[in-house]
Amino acid sequence: MSSKIYCSSLHQTRRFPSRVVMVGNVSVGGGAPVRVQSMTTSDTRDVEGTVEQVMRLADMGCEIVRMTVQGNKEAQACEAIKNTLVRMGYDIPLVADIHFYPPAAMTVVDFVDKVRINPGNFVDRRASFKTIDYDDDSYAQEILRIEEKFAPLVEKCKRLKKAIRIGTNHGSLSDRIMNRYGDSPAGMVESALEFARVCRQYDYHDFMFSMKASNTRVMIEAYRRLVAAMIDLGWDYPLHLGVTEAGEGDEGRIKSAIGIGSLLLDGIGDTIRVSLTEDPWKEIDPCQRIIRFAEHYRRQKSLPEFHEEHRDYTQFSPRQISLPKYLHRDGSVIITVSGEDLESGSIFRSLGCKLKGVELTKTLSAVDAIVLENIPTDEKALKKIQAIQNAGIAIISPLSLKGGIRLIELEHFNKSDKGSYAIRVTDESPEEWEVLKGASPELILLAPSHNVLHACRRFIDWLKKSKLKFPVILSSTSRASQADALIHLATETGALFCDALGDGIHVNTPHGAEFNRETAFNILQSSRMRTVKTEFISCPGCGRTLFELQEVAKRIRSRTDHLPGVKIAIMGCIVNGPGEMADADFGYVGSRPGKIDLYVGKTCVEKNIDFDKADDRLIELIKAHDRWVEPTASENSIDEVASPPLTILN
Repeated sequence: MSSKIYCSSLHQTRRFPSRVVMVGNVSVGGGAPVRVQSMTTSDTRDVEGTVEQVMRLADMGCEIVRMTVQGNKEAQACEAIKNTLVRMGYDIPLVADIHFYPPAAMTVVDFVDKVRINPGNFVDRRASFKTIDYDDDSYAQEILRIEEKFAPLVEKCKRLKKAIRIGTNHGSLSDRIMNRYGDSPAGMVESALEFARVCRQYDYHDFMFSMKASNTRVMIEAYRRLVAAMIDLGWDYPLHLGVTEAGEGDEGRIKSAIGIGSLLLDGIGDTIRVSLTEDPWKEIDPCQRIIRFAEHYRRQKSLPEFHEEHRDYTQFSPRQISLPKYLHRDGSVIITVSGEDLESGSIFRSLGCKLKGVELTKTLSAVDAIVLENIPTDEKALKKIQAIQNAGIAIISPLSLKGGIRLIELEHFNKSDKGSYAIRVTDESPEEWEVLKGASPELILLAPSHNVLHACRRFIDWLKKSKLKFPVILSSTSRASQADALIHLATETGALFCDALGDGIHVNTPHGAEFNRETAFNILQSSRMRTVKTEFISCPGCGRTLFELQEVAKRIRSRTDHLPGVKIAIMGCIVNGPGEMADADFGYVGSRPGKIDLYVGKTCVEKNIDFDKADDRLIELIKAHDRWVEPTASENSIDEVASPPLTILN
């Protein structure tokens, strides 16, 4: 494991002991609860509309609200917004979001409770993504320029007792940082520390950090590096967590749960925001669910102390494994199928299969295996099972099944067991794991009943130390509602996948085979493991947004959702455009009212396209770069296959 300690405990959830920073009347950090934040999407100059959004957010349980402040008009509007809210009986703290224009920060700090600055563009101009040679002297001059521009805000915030968030974004690092540290988590941390040093130089400590990225691995590593740096420095400033441009729907919630939830399970984080391309108040519910799940973890009994030797959070290093042919090298998907699922007329579609002639075949997003805890006896169900096997989907069961893989509990395993088998490991001790050294399972189903994250880390570290190459499938069971199950499964397994721990996921919920399969694939894709569909990076919108973001995102998704391996960014304005698209292949960015700029990577290739023509031009651009495939009928709608004339092979 990396020698840099980044959390308070490796064997249980224990919060990092940050100091308390007051944001208005809300305490952040210390022993305070993890706070829920969101951001308005209205034009900040629209006082009435912004007040309405803030009140609705507060009524939904939001505790801190951020507004975009791009200029002096927006800054002045914040006075009226604050006064109106106070008259209406709302004392919720307000935060001003500043990019590129420090004078707006100096004005608005009189009216709000906190100012968020982006260290990538508060002083520096927009990154050009060009190689610039900074020697030590020129680099030092750039640092002095930071103090010159930032110190007046620090001094004013100190005098007024207002807070600052130093909010780094992966996609908007300065040229100076990228040329010295690269477009990396290390660069994100140093970008924030440069500004923090100015705060400390002026004996100002009412500040906090954030390290946002749309890439969950980058985001998690950046926060861990930051906490490790603070531990080395003896600092204890609070942290705001978020996955930027997470998207919408289940995918956006899963991506956010992986990034935010995994850090909370390590005790990192004092406030959170789930950034969705949806109405702001829809962000509050998933925030609350993530926090509740982390609190549940914090109350669990600790595992016995153990020492991790092989996990390095600064490097993504997958374990070497011996993979059976039915599992996928980028992460396998296994789901439990119930008798009720088998009786369903849409079971084959739910597993991700389609008909090719009269034979059932797997699609790109088909499961790799299913778990049957019980084997049905009726002929129709048995024929379905055989058709599933013939399609190339393995069947794992504790009961005897021709062509199946026998599932054996570790406590019942005997070294004399032969044939194709899998072993389920639950809460056994390291002493009981020793029997695995004489075993040859095709896979391990790893299913601890409590402290799942820490228990899985301990077991996989033991496997590495023992040089055992069995694939480990993270077995995740949830009896909670669909909304909670999404959060629980994504948080636990995503935290492990982002550390290259685990070779696949087994999902078992009561919500049906299709839900289980789609959830599993969304978790793998959001963990940057296995891609089976287009990845969309879309900002949540704010007062800068130049088009109806939700409508456009849905429209583009409906036309391009069948391009696995392609990343498309849909950004409402130029601030969240060329930088914060991160590693998108193609970008659709609002440049001015009614106009769109199109990007390939971080390069703008077409400017000021009329809004009503931009969707078609985006598709033409994807085609011109040989990334387009025509959608097939099965990709648009897999036919109902309740009773297909299947070819059953003997």
